[in-house]
Amino acid sequence: MEEKVGVVTHYFGKIGVAAIKLTDGSLCVGDTIRIKGHTSDFTQVVDSMQIEHDEVDAAELGQEIGMKVKEHARQHDEVFKVTGEN
Repeated sequence: MEEKVGVVTHYFGKIGVAAIKLTDGSLCVGDTIRIKGHTSDFTQVVDSMQIEHDEVDAAELGQEIGMKVKEHARQHDEVFKVTGEN
């Protein structure tokens, strides 16, 4: 099952980092997320994330985080938290 938690606001191609605004929920290190858009669709585990260049373990609704992503993400891509329930 997937629950929308946010949206990609920027992608830094040279370093492979997506800026994600948490518009609908929270995220923690260890969560599995899915990034989906017109041409993006991939799933990965949140290994680490930063707020204002500081490492954090969790981020709450309304915060903007930066995290390394394994594929190209695009502005306006939606970010979902994947849960084990069907």
